[in-house]
Amino acid sequence: MKAKHTDLEKLEQLYKESGNQLVVLYGRRGCQKEELIKEFCDGKKFFYYRCRQASPEHQLEMMGEEISRQYKVSLSRQTYEEYFARIKSGDPSKLVVIIDEAQFVAKRDTSFMEAVAKLKKHKLYPGPVLIILATSSTVWATQEASEQFKGAEMKLESLNFLEVVRHFESLPVAEIVRIYGAIGGVPAYLDKWDAAKSFKENICRLVLTPSGALYGEADAVISSELRELSAYSTILAAIARGENKLNDIFHATGFSRAKISVYLKNLATFNIVEKVVSFETGGWENAKKGVYQIKDTFVNFWFKFVYPNMSNLYLLSPEEFYDTYIEKELDAYLERYFREVCTEYLLILNQMGQLPFTIKRVGTWIGKTGRIDIVAQSEDRRSIIGFCNWDKPMMTMDMCENMAMAMDQARLTSDDYYLFSATDFEPALQSYVVRDPRFKLINMNEL
Repeated sequence: MKAKHTDLEKLEQLYKESGNQLVVLYGRRGCQKEELIKEFCDGKKFFYYRCRQASPEHQLEMMGEEISRQYKVSLSRQTYEEYFARIKSGDPSKLVVIIDEAQFVAKRDTSFMEAVAKLKKHKLYPGPVLIILATSSTVWATQEASEQFKGAEMKLESLNFLEVVRHFESLPVAEIVRIYGAIGGVPAYLDKWDAAKSFKENICRLVLTPSGALYGEADAVISSELRELSAYSTILAAIARGENKLNDIFHATGFSRAKISVYLKNLATFNIVEKVVSFETGGWENAKKGVYQIKDTFVNFWFKFVYPNMSNLYLLSPEEFYDTYIEKELDAYLERYFREVCTEYLLILNQMGQLPFTIKRVGTWIGKTGRIDIVAQSEDRRSIIGFCNWDKPMMTMDMCENMAMAMDQARLTSDDYYLFSATDFEPALQSYVVRDPRFKLINMNEL
């Protein structure tokens, strides 16, 4: 998969600026920062070094060997300052210096970051230079590196739904929603998906087979930054089965509330878990005060379907496991991701100026007895209401009446309703909409 155009643009803009620049480039496992770096460096003078898990002395020695080999120089001293003083572009063009997985050296050898700071300040290399400190450690990028080089972070985000659609142009939108709800927009995962095979075949091949490329990925995502995998897995399993409030997690796990709060904070830092707060309206007494959900899509899929049934994963064939534990509950699971897709669609219309007014904030109203899938408001609090049907045979008038009841509880009014259905619309609803211009029906083809 090629690098995202916006990410390339950001790096190109930094490269074009005069003087020296530094960026801390980071993203989760599978973000393919290496592909971005390779594409960006094409046609430029650059030095690339990938750090390893090594002692400070061995790391220093390995980088020195690569500088000696690339620039054909004899190094008088084994120091990072000496190394950065000997790199060169060979002409007036800006040199790009990439240190990948930089946390492996920065955490063990303070002289490295000191030398990087001097390099940026023109104290080592005389020509213009763009320094890229790349890492797959969110902690190091957002805390340690950020503290030293404030404002220099550039996060590589997963692909949004529209970008996933472009990746699978030959597939129906409904099929892409299923893919998006299972593995998210992680580029490395999407590259492993075979568009010529069915959803079931891909899940069986990639996720449910011990040799599959994504089989152990959920554990790897969590343990790449966090210790105590057993404790985090226990909390995630509770959230995946619907224990989504702090008190529920407390009763489900037996951990202390203080311990759970710390673990949830850590999981949120790495975008594995998020706290979903109901959209603020006048009906606050009827709303839930905040629930936790697993934010990382693949981790959510794994803990929903696979983790609780691991014993049978070894006893059944992948196909039998899929039919027994995934098939029946898949559509209910995908409702959340269809809501996200519909929300993204509204935001795109907003960017294009095709909504009745400009929306400034968007969210979901989560009631104690009902839900409003999408609430989008302008600065002066005018509302667009969105209602989404993923798995019912058709959206009906009764379903819209339930939405109206939830709006009463939320104390919301609106003159603009967007009704999304992945299937169809009841004829009576279609006839009603013809007479009431407040309602817009959007089917899967339009998405």
